[in-house]
Amino acid sequence: MNKTNIDGLEGVPVTALWTLWSRAAESARTDSEFSDTLAEQLCRSIDFDYQNFGSPSQSQALRAHTIDAEIQRFQRNSPGGTVVALGEGLQTTYWRLGVPELNWLSVDLPEMITLREQLLPAEPRVRTVAMSALDRSWFDLVGTEDVLVTAEGLFMYLQPDDVYALIGDMAQRFPGAGVVFDILPPAVTERTAKGTMLARNSDYVIPHMPFGLTVAEARALPQRVPGVSGYQELPMIPGRGWCGPLALGAQRRLPLIRNHRHLIARLAFE
Repeated sequence: MNKTNIDGLEGVPVTALWTLWSRAAESARTDSEFSDTLAEQLCRSIDFDYQNFGSPSQSQALRAHTIDAEIQRFQRNSPGGTVVALGEGLQTTYWRLGVPELNWLSVDLPEMITLREQLLPAEPRVRTVAMSALDRSWFDLVGTEDVLVTAEGLFMYLQPDDVYALIGDMAQRFPGAGVVFDILPPAVTERTAKGTMLARNSDYVIPHMPFGLTVAEARALPQRVPGVSGYQELPMIPGRGWCGPLALGAQRRLPLIRNHRHLIARLAFE
């Protein structure tokens, strides 16, 4: 089988292959409730040595699973609504959800959009636009009602002021909408600043992540960002071991951890 060559992909865009591989590895397990057969197919179709990333990350698959559940809730409440997936990389969310009756706009850098259009099936409800998520011109491609924005695995790679400004501008442009994104604690993101933080069991250097928040700081976002009216932490769908229900519950309770943990937030706009 001829495989897709991804020579020239570097920096943050390479993390799309890391998360793709983690989802595919989790999907292939017989003891996992997470299924992403398209991710498995994509992994096999790309010419890349995924072992460069070390061990696959179960948490990346569980993050996707949790955001899936929120998109499904959005679809139930807003059938025919629009999902805007910022920095979507090689996410396969639309197909994993069974080709939902949602309008879908994928916003990413030109090299990633080229890969998406080359590798993923064409769907009449799915549009792609090649630009930075920070380029507000994608706003003009979206209606103002029944909108959910996702930024899975994106905001941590942006500067904090850019994140706050983008959320504020989205809140002004899309009243009543919301944004879902994951947040890492500063204790993790600050370690990437030196360019020495490695993925588990590998020599892969994780790109710099300028944006990180404690749980308390995340909860204060409605007071910090104009136009944000509400904050909700989405419960992470549990997996195995350190990602199992007992471990996740302990993270929320233990004083030394509960304010410094990975979380998925949903902000509501006024």
